[in-house]
Amino acid sequence: MTRRILALIAIGLVGGFLSGLFGIGGGVLMVPLLILVLKVDQRHASAMSLLAVLPAAIVGAVTYGFEGHVDLIAAALIAAGGIVGALIGTRLLRKLSLAWLRWLFIAFLLLMAVRMLIEMPEGTTRFEFTPIVVAGLLGLGVIVGVASGLFGIGGGVIFVPALTGIFAVTELVAKGTSLLAMIPTATTGSIANLQARLVRLPDGLALGISAALAAYPGAVVAHALPTRLSHILFAVLVLIVAAQLIVRAIREGRAGR
Repeated sequence: MTRRILALIAIGLVGGFLSGLFGIGGGVLMVPLLILVLKVDQRHASAMSLLAVLPAAIVGAVTYGFEGHVDLIAAALIAAGGIVGALIGTRLLRKLSLAWLRWLFIAFLLLMAVRMLIEMPEGTTRFEFTPIVVAGLLGLGVIVGVASGLFGIGGGVIFVPALTGIFAVTELVAKGTSLLAMIPTATTGSIANLQARLVRLPDGLALGISAALAAYPGAVVAHALPTRLSHILFAVLVLIVAAQLIVRAIREGRAGR
């Protein structure tokens, strides 16, 4: 048990540092590490990662909030949709076969790699709350909530490009708002996963707290890297991880025949 906790802390430190370095949700990196290092299945890795998102989201939301980069109304609208989506996602997590979960996550990683190579325009610091925008934020929350519950991600990899590209806000406001919105979303999904016994609270906390501690040093290093270079390096890293998961999925598929 001690060895398992130490492994979780190590994965959290690596995942948290890389998350801070690349400005991206820790789940995208921690889920593959849990699968490849601890040899857990996709279902339990996703549940563990979603619980681990909470400490980092709280720390990040507070930090961005003090800097004035959080829109409370937008976060509330996204969270309302996210809670519904998280319940749907965690239910799918329990129902879908491991093979489907594995290949869906690999497809998600490949999409994220492509997304990081696309430059997003700089926007404004405020949302314009028209009826269409309100409906759009609620819908975005549902979509990200489903993805969070299903894949164990924080949601920033979807929120940030959507908020900057569709709702035309700055990347800082998009990150801060998405972090705040993820707190109730991740809490809802994690409660459902705990009730379903897909994750143990000590495992998720060991992973999440260590990731939260390592995210700040990663962010410090990130300031020394050009944004474009950072995005390219992240895309390469995700492609390498996806390739390893594809090889493992093919091998397990052949072994199951």
